[in-house]
Amino acid sequence: MDTAQQEATARARELQRSWYGEPLGALFRRLIDDLGLNQARLAAVLGLSAPMLSQLMSGQRAKIGNPAVVQRVQALQELARLVADGSVSAAEATDRMDEIKKSQGGSVLTSGSQTTTSSGAPTVRRVVREIQSLLRSVAAAGDIIEAADSLAPVHPELAEFLRVYGAGRTADAVAHYEAHQN
Repeated sequence: MDTAQQEATARARELQRSWYGEPLGALFRRLIDDLGLNQARLAAVLGLSAPMLSQLMSGQRAKIGNPAVVQRVQALQELARLVADGSVSAAEATDRMDEIKKSQGGSVLTSGSQTTTSSGAPTVRRVVREIQSLLRSVAAAGDIIEAADSLAPVHPELAEFLRVYGAGRTADAVAHYEAHQN
């Protein structure tokens, strides 16, 4: 790989970190390990071609262009967490992966048993990830920060919202969401 390719890959991975919280190669490898998948099965569940998954993992491509695929990634992350804490068995995980594969990436704000608490309400983390996904499907993190900077003098709260949800970490967005629920 020449220097220009290395720089492009490094830029793509940095963009992935800002959009998805980490480079997609690391995220996808963790899902593969945690859920006992191979790359072909992960690509199938996400609704990506194997070459596209490979390009995202290697940093040849930076962004997942389809918001439904982003939501499937988030659903798999949640499923991996449930498997890790023992809430979901391996057999149940396989069934849920089939459900995720068939999902059209609908909003967690409207329906979806996988994204709700026992009371039927969406979990805070899921709502926050939905907001982040929506913002990040509309604009890149740098553009969102630029928009926030231009809004800050007149609308500081809106600027903060854009920064936190559009370019920040999920944990910070969850804290922001919880602080503003009253």
